[in-house]
Amino acid sequence: MGLVFKTETFRDDFTFSNSSEGIRHFPFPFHEDTYMYAVNIEPHVKGPVGSATEFAIDVDEHYVAEMEERALVLKEDPLRCQALPHMMLAQWDLLELLMTAMSQDYPEHFTLERDGDRWHWINRPLGIDQHFLFGDAASLPYQPMEYITRQCQGDFCLLDQRHNNLWMDAGIATAQADWSLDFDIGMSFMEWHGPVPLAHELGVFDRALKFLLNLQQGRPVRRLNWTMTINPRMDTSPEKYHKWGMDRTTVTPENAGEKVHLRVELQGLWRLPRSNAIVFSIRGYLMSIADIATVPKWARRLHRVLQTLPPELVDYKGLTRFRENAIAWLSHFDDGAPTSPGCGPE
Repeated sequence: MGLVFKTETFRDDFTFSNSSEGIRHFPFPFHEDTYMYAVNIEPHVKGPVGSATEFAIDVDEHYVAEMEERALVLKEDPLRCQALPHMMLAQWDLLELLMTAMSQDYPEHFTLERDGDRWHWINRPLGIDQHFLFGDAASLPYQPMEYITRQCQGDFCLLDQRHNNLWMDAGIATAQADWSLDFDIGMSFMEWHGPVPLAHELGVFDRALKFLLNLQQGRPVRRLNWTMTINPRMDTSPEKYHKWGMDRTTVTPENAGEKVHLRVELQGLWRLPRSNAIVFSIRGYLMSIADIATVPKWARRLHRVLQTLPPELVDYKGLTRFRENAIAWLSHFDDGAPTSPGCGPE
């Protein structure tokens, strides 16, 4: 069965929901019943059919709605998309990566035809039919990074490699979990990871940076990250804190199932061929804990993970005000039975 794109919203009336197929598609991030801080990097290879990792770039039932949400955010705040001048070649690298992956894996929705530098891109879900010259930014309505990421789910950062470090020198971030591209643009790897607790003391970022500096072309990697969000709100940026901050005070033991959402980021990293930059994709997925509870293993495990989180992480992830209510709600689904290894359902 092909993709059916949903009409839904991530603000105001919050009509977002996951279908039964969408629930199974969700990249549940916990492979055991207690939370362990780790880099958890693995090769970004083809995953199980129907999973979020089946294809290099995931397109799912929320595609059209998420692209409409991105357009709204960029209209309100154009600084959510920025690129330093020396990153233009990396922008074209990113455009090629995304167009190639989407057209190969979803040919019923996307088509890319190439005749030398003359390219023809068709995006059927969004009604786009674009002829352009690869390498000529004037032939597109936006700069290359903004043009293609207005058509691809997830946030993207382009990392320039120099002086034995990585620098966040371009990106688009309209669905980020409480960080600011406008603040981080131009920062080094350690600078933009500065606020993360525990991991620095454990040497996690030192090892991650060393690994990424040696990332090879054609060998992308991925990892999962997570936090929790109240209501299915994609844009939880610092710039919009006045819109979403108070949501955390509205959770009760009775409404936690519908209001509290597990927010998982499938993060991919590719070495780009022309620029030698690294693209860091941050694809966000939202699922209410009520939906999570429809998978018994996930309900048990999330209940146990939330109970055992270190206080520093509870604070850093902003869970303090609603964590106990979420734990109380999930407790009804935890019968104490053992869970099987791995992140998938039983």
